[in-house]
Amino acid sequence: MSVSLKQPYVGAGAQGASNQLTPDELRSMLTDMLLIRSVEDEVERLFFRGLVRGSTHLCQGQEAVAVGACRALVAGDTMTCTYRGHGAVLAKGAAADRLLAEILGKSSGLCGGNGGSMHLADLAAGAMGSFAIVGANLPVAVGLGWGHQLAGDGRASVTFFGDGATNIGAFHEAMNLAAIWKLPVIFVCENNLYGEYSPIGVTTPVRHLIDRAPAYAMRAEQVDGNDVLAVRDATRRALTYARSGEGPTFLEALTYRQKGHSRSDPGKYRPDEEVRHWLTLDPIIRFTTWLVENDVADESWCASESARVNAQVRNMSDAAVAMPDPQPASQSSEC
Repeated sequence: MSVSLKQPYVGAGAQGASNQLTPDELRSMLTDMLLIRSVEDEVERLFFRGLVRGSTHLCQGQEAVAVGACRALVAGDTMTCTYRGHGAVLAKGAAADRLLAEILGKSSGLCGGNGGSMHLADLAAGAMGSFAIVGANLPVAVGLGWGHQLAGDGRASVTFFGDGATNIGAFHEAMNLAAIWKLPVIFVCENNLYGEYSPIGVTTPVRHLIDRAPAYAMRAEQVDGNDVLAVRDATRRALTYARSGEGPTFLEALTYRQKGHSRSDPGKYRPDEEVRHWLTLDPIIRFTTWLVENDVADESWCASESARVNAQVRNMSDAAVAMPDPQPASQSSEC
């Protein structure tokens, strides 16, 4: 059965999405967000222990975008993302233990330990890769969409990218080609207000990034990126449009990363008041509150589920740390 709402969830479109989901499905969406948050917190701890080679880019605060969008996908749909892609790869169905092992460069990782934090892929899950170069995933997503179109398989390609990527040439080329060929591609911009260390207002001349879509005659929608149900609902609309042969959609999801750009960045350039404001909009806290208010879950279950997920991730992390490193001559059969 579907849930009967008492309190509407904050965010456009959320109520419509909620009415199509069972209580179990709604609770599992919270579990998915808790898993991403816990994995990212654990990766941060591992980094400061000196166990992560190179840097890493975390997505605490942006969980609702990945979970909401990926929950609208079906088997066979494909996804690409950025170097801040741990959450998207998990939301697409990759195993958390293998993702942690990959970030640690272990042989049991998703790519045999050869990719690391910024090059994650799980082809079986449809996670076709995270990309270290800003905007590099966008043409690949268009290629995947073209493949779906040629195959006539009814599937779609979704790609996640940050606001800074909308100033990259590959973004405009990808948008243009997807539009003129009416490809089944969903462009999901995670607008967290900062391109690396620069606020969007000093690098981008338009206030709303969806204003760039009309230049390509592309359907566009802005959505509250901290509202997991609104993101799912908007993605479902975009997928319906794409699967009917109408072409791509540009989704601008308004969100905020709670950490700095990378582990070398304490994020001091952001006003304290701004950070405090966005912390009150934490997507996990908001969705937990909504679940409780609508009798989908009680506070005890939410707390125990968070504790269970945290313990599970810690166990996965400990196991991953103990795994062997890949041999120099080895090649992954996965990626």
